[in-house]
Amino acid sequence: MTQKSTSDQLKDKNGLTEKEFLLGYDAGKYPRPSLTADICVIDQDAILLVKRGGHPFLGKWALPGGFANKNEAIEDTAIRELKEETSLDARTMRLVGIYSKPGRDPRGWVVSAAYRMDVDRNSQRENAGDDADDASFFKVSFTEQGLHFEGKVCFDENDLAFDHAQIIKDAFSLK
Repeated sequence: MTQKSTSDQLKDKNGLTEKEFLLGYDAGKYPRPSLTADICVIDQDAILLVKRGGHPFLGKWALPGGFANKNEAIEDTAIRELKEETSLDARTMRLVGIYSKPGRDPRGWVVSAAYRMDVDRNSQRENAGDDADDASFFKVSFTEQGLHFEGKVCFDENDLAFDHAQIIKDAFSLK
């Protein structure tokens, strides 16, 4: 005779076991955000950015990243998206933060888990792929006006896509 686990026997205030509750649960009851990963690949005072090849923010520089696939852990999304957009293999990444401010993405409710990966850019070579038109490292300067980027072109934080300026600031503050 097999003993049932305690959670199989417990009943809630409506007299339902967990199994009974889950059978009647409406997964569409609550709105769901889309989930993305953004990756800050940092080499000392430089960061890897990709030039967006599609809308929104077509032609703007952004962090590599993208949408999670169904049943994919967000850490795996970060590794996959980094490889697809830059050809870089992820090493050790650490969480920078979760970004969920309403309006951060014009496509709708999108929540992003941002990661930082420290690299020696001479150890791997970045190449644009997937939906990125270009991939390049930019030296980052912190000025009174905000972030300034120098590389193939020069631009300020207002020229970045999405809320990536804030994510980059947070990533550099981790040290």
